[in-house]
Amino acid sequence: MKQFKVGIIGATGMVGQRFATLLENHPWFTVTTLAASGRSAGKTYKEAVGNRWAMKTPMPASMENMIIVDAADIAAVTADVDFCFCAVNMKKDEIKALEEAYAKAECPIVSNNSAHRFTDDVPMVIPELNADHIHIIPAQRRRLGTKRGFIAVKSNCSLQSYVPALFPLSKFGINKALVCTYQAISGAGKTFETWPEMVDNVIPYIGGEEEKSEKEPLKIWGTVEGDKIVNATSPAFTAQCLRVPVSDGHFAAVYCSFDKKPSKEEIIETWNSFSGRAQELELPSAPKQFLHYFEEDNMPQTALHRNLENGMAVSLGRLREDSQYDYKFVGLSHNTLRGAAGGAVLLAELLCAEGYMDR
Repeated sequence: MKQFKVGIIGATGMVGQRFATLLENHPWFTVTTLAASGRSAGKTYKEAVGNRWAMKTPMPASMENMIIVDAADIAAVTADVDFCFCAVNMKKDEIKALEEAYAKAECPIVSNNSAHRFTDDVPMVIPELNADHIHIIPAQRRRLGTKRGFIAVKSNCSLQSYVPALFPLSKFGINKALVCTYQAISGAGKTFETWPEMVDNVIPYIGGEEEKSEKEPLKIWGTVEGDKIVNATSPAFTAQCLRVPVSDGHFAAVYCSFDKKPSKEEIIETWNSFSGRAQELELPSAPKQFLHYFEEDNMPQTALHRNLENGMAVSLGRLREDSQYDYKFVGLSHNTLRGAAGGAVLLAELLCAEGYMDR
């Protein structure tokens, strides 16, 4: 695989920091540009982040003294990159405009943001599930008037703990799913030091999260038709999302019903044997085994399993029949690895392997 020069837009925030750590020794990608708001521009990465470094590993030495570029200066950011990751903290309409401006400047954008998730011709991809959605990119390029530039996004972090488990069961005709997610504080860009009121506490509301958890799966289940991705009309999702006192790792309690109810053994066999385009291409960040099912009643557990396969695998357990739905189970994923920066890096690897980043 050829080497690619990459930029991180929004490098000083928590997801931007996670991008920096994941890309430090990446076999295909070398970080050549770090960008953030005008407040940070002109400072070194170390100076700009200051005491806000939230990762458990140190800031990559190769990036400490890189000078932050103003994210608004598109020409400067794109001068020495093949594509950029985007994880900015701005208003949604501002993010939308910024990402489109980068794409129109012929710089592909792989975004962690939600701004473009429901743009008809922007693929929202979990590489194991709907890799074929990247084939909408030529249509997006025609709309934007670009040769190289485009936007691709990853889905909301909460989805990773239940959608990968449900998607392979589509062959049995899932018709409805109820999900309750129990979401870590890093999903809000916080630590216990910066959010002490979360210690020994649960908050039963995360702004916008329930709508995303119900709507976004239908785009992943959708189909590419002409110049847009048409959302699926089923399964019907309903969601409730809670913030819980956990540093990293989103948990989900899932209930689902089928047109053709499978046996418990059929479900577990489907999970254990499931792989997707990411595994087929042997992408560097792809887990070898995407879905791990645990037989023990008290597994999976956040502290024990969130880092499974470098935080890129999904852990499942407690599958059993339910009195209202056909089945219930639990799922767990690492929200800033599989759910955020890691999922975006995996998507970028897919796009590179499929030729969308070529110059």
